[in-house]
Amino acid sequence: MSGETDLIKLYSGRILELAADIPHNARLDSPQVSVKKRSPLCGSTVTVDISMQDGKVSDYGQEVKACALGQAAASVVGGAIIGRTPEELTAARDALRAMLKEDGPTPPAPFDGLEVLRPATSFKNRHASIMLALDAACEAVQEARQIHSA
Repeated sequence: MSGETDLIKLYSGRILELAADIPHNARLDSPQVSVKKRSPLCGSTVTVDISMQDGKVSDYGQEVKACALGQAAASVVGGAIIGRTPEELTAARDALRAMLKEDGPTPPAPFDGLEVLRPATSFKNRHASIMLALDAACEAVQEARQIHSA
């Protein structure tokens, strides 16, 4: 029963607040790139639309169909992504993965709000859902970069 109690504690008030108020929670009308990611374990999906200008994210939209943890991660990403470079997104993604898998440091600002998800480290079956928004955003900015340099 303690595992169930721990899971209930995981869904803290802050995580639920983030999940209820996701920035840029609508698809863009004409993005440069769209990427959809799905967690095979739980079925959560995140679709991101990105436009870039001068090597930075200039517009962002997302459609999030995920558990509260995935929604909370998407909320932090949505609030921080405008103006970020592909390198900053990759650093945030890699730091989030290390935080979840190895109890690594909190992702760098402006993605440090992902710290709220640290209690999920012991729930490996939730990691993929938490990673969806940043995984999709990283793939999208790389595709946008390739389109722009072609």
